[in-house]
Amino acid sequence: MTRYEYSQKMYEAMGVDTEKALNTLKDITISVHCWQGDDVVGFDSKESLSGGIQTTGNYPGKASTPEELMADIDKAFSLIPGKKKLNLHACYAIFENGEFADRDALEPKHFDKWLKFAKDRDMGIDFNPTFFSHPMVKDGLTLSSPDEATRKFWVKHGIQCLKISEYFANETGIPCVMNIWIPDGYKDIPADRLSPRMRFKKSLDEILATPYDKSKVYVTLESKVFGIGLESYTVGSAEFTLSYSTKAGITPLMDNGHYHPTELVSDKISSLLAFNEKIALHVTRGVRWDSDHVVLLDDETKEIAKEIVFHNALNRVFIATDYFDASINRISAWVTGVRNVQKALLNALLLPAEKMKALQENGDFTQLMYLQEECKTLPFGDIWAEFLMRENVSGDYYNEIKKYEEKVLVNRK
Repeated sequence: MTRYEYSQKMYEAMGVDTEKALNTLKDITISVHCWQGDDVVGFDSKESLSGGIQTTGNYPGKASTPEELMADIDKAFSLIPGKKKLNLHACYAIFENGEFADRDALEPKHFDKWLKFAKDRDMGIDFNPTFFSHPMVKDGLTLSSPDEATRKFWVKHGIQCLKISEYFANETGIPCVMNIWIPDGYKDIPADRLSPRMRFKKSLDEILATPYDKSKVYVTLESKVFGIGLESYTVGSAEFTLSYSTKAGITPLMDNGHYHPTELVSDKISSLLAFNEKIALHVTRGVRWDSDHVVLLDDETKEIAKEIVFHNALNRVFIATDYFDASINRISAWVTGVRNVQKALLNALLLPAEKMKALQENGDFTQLMYLQEECKTLPFGDIWAEFLMRENVSGDYYNEIKKYEEKVLVNRK
């Protein structure tokens, strides 16, 4: 009897079908962010990273060209099992032969190399307008700016990104999630909190007035509680983004590093599912007041996955990763974080969900607690190892990444 077969029988005793769990997991798509590979720099601007976000560390081997970034993504994806999508930011536009287009003039052709990359690997693409690290971010403001020329510039950027997103969906045959997040806010206490939000609302209305196929492009809106240099006020607060998403009929997106330290996105998922056909997540790891740490297999990541699985919402939740760490090997950061999202989903799929929910409904909280705790010591690792084997992915990704580092990364300038 193999370790998997032995573990399978242990799960069967709990009423869990491991084969069903594995077959479900292999069909869950994770949208993987490209910006881990180059510290959110992109290729369209010489501006330093701004907008209340910061990448720390100087580990060798950062990608600095499209070819290097694509090679690194390929390496990471070869070590990540299951289905993936490529998640791009607009600042990763690729210009050739001396051509340049500012962000308000970006066109689908500026992403054709990314499109070919995705199609060659049978992947879809998600997309993000880049409202940061640009000279037209005036006084920390973009879509909420009181300067009309600035506001209009960024509205045009959003419109162009909407067109690019639909292009991706048409070309790949896979719907594109286009996420809007702005860094707008103030370092200190503002005199007027309403006017910036009314301008943001106006800007979003103008972007969404552009016709697009809502069956192909899912526009999402992401909130944030604060940013570096924007500690006192952010225009796109949770209340604003949820209210606007409801009003406009778009999809709310929650990043679990964008809330107060004691808030849990896992607790919010069911509330959003009660009122939205689809919701979206950026899975990250917040540390105190800072987000964007590499995802671990921690309690909150597991609880987020459990909420999705227990409510049969795998076809209603867009799952993406969003973090960046330059203090460790960037490819290892990719693989570790995405695998941990998948491990959390497998953990949820291996729980006797219906039995647990029935115990709650019947008020049998003693047995519920007993069952929850007993499941924690089941041989989850053996089921994960079986998944990796079926996906032809090595469990030992560290040594594979070290070889790539010694052969490729350390030779980069």
